[in-house]
Amino acid sequence: MTYDASVQKDGDDSTTSGGSRPFWGRIVNWRPYQGLVAIVTVSPRRQFFILVAFPVLWLLTQHLGPMLQMLHVSLLDAYPVAPGTAHTFTFDNYMRFLGDRIFWQPFFRTLTFAAVFTFCTLIITYPVAYFLARHVSRKNRMLMLLLLLIPFWVGEIVRTYAIMILLGNTGAVNQVLKWVGLIDRPIPFMYTSFSMGVGIVYLTALYMLLPLYSALEKLPKSYNEAAADLGAGAWTRFRRVTLPLTLEGISSGCTLVFLISTGFYATPVLLGGPSTTVFAETIAGFFHVAGDEWPTGAAFAVIMFAGALAITGVFQRLMKALRKGDTA
Repeated sequence: MTYDASVQKDGDDSTTSGGSRPFWGRIVNWRPYQGLVAIVTVSPRRQFFILVAFPVLWLLTQHLGPMLQMLHVSLLDAYPVAPGTAHTFTFDNYMRFLGDRIFWQPFFRTLTFAAVFTFCTLIITYPVAYFLARHVSRKNRMLMLLLLLIPFWVGEIVRTYAIMILLGNTGAVNQVLKWVGLIDRPIPFMYTSFSMGVGIVYLTALYMLLPLYSALEKLPKSYNEAAADLGAGAWTRFRRVTLPLTLEGISSGCTLVFLISTGFYATPVLLGGPSTTVFAETIAGFFHVAGDEWPTGAAFAVIMFAGALAITGVFQRLMKALRKGDTA
């Protein structure tokens, strides 16, 4: 009698648990859902196309689409085109850049600044990435990376104003220098290429740090240990082992920082001065006036984009040649 009662109780419990099945458990056993899963997973090729559909759609609509629209506007003689007026395509907007040298200075200044700031970012962040990857225990690395990521949760404008507070005449930097006794009056850091460089390096450091950390973290420590056993000093090990094997991370980080630096607008406006006008400010000037100047601004944006891509392509070829030479 006791046995039958226990069996009956177990049956009731199983029925109850089955009846109170969670929502996703009921969805999985729903016939339309099973039919949809069967259709989706019928072949690996179909799975692949479904997985890449959304990323490709995002790239086409949010990245390639606006760039193609900008290229289209740059070839018009006016924008927006008046109703009932035919589209007139012209290259005069591009010839305006080539024919007026006043636009060349901010263009080449932007490329020069971007290259210099990229190099400075590499020099500053490489030791940090090396320390994280080689000298911080594995269980503490994520915590350290999180601490480095926290400032980047704040927007670009807020971080730029933070740099302004630090470098101002009454900012922390001048106050510390004055307290130490190195200066008697504040140093005018603001509205110079130095202040703009500090801001851009600070804003782009993460994009350099993460590729470098990834490359250094994957580098086996046994390589440096073997080089030390063969009599190589610290500098020789870095120059002959560590640096060549992290060229891929250097290439990725420099490419990201350079491309981002050429497109900064708010930071140069807030931290720079008349002698540090970049091409993004010139482009914005055309979009701040009447619509008939928008095609010129679009053409200048395409020129800046093409110039940055060309330099990046040359840099990637050089880095690829260096990696092949080190491998050989």
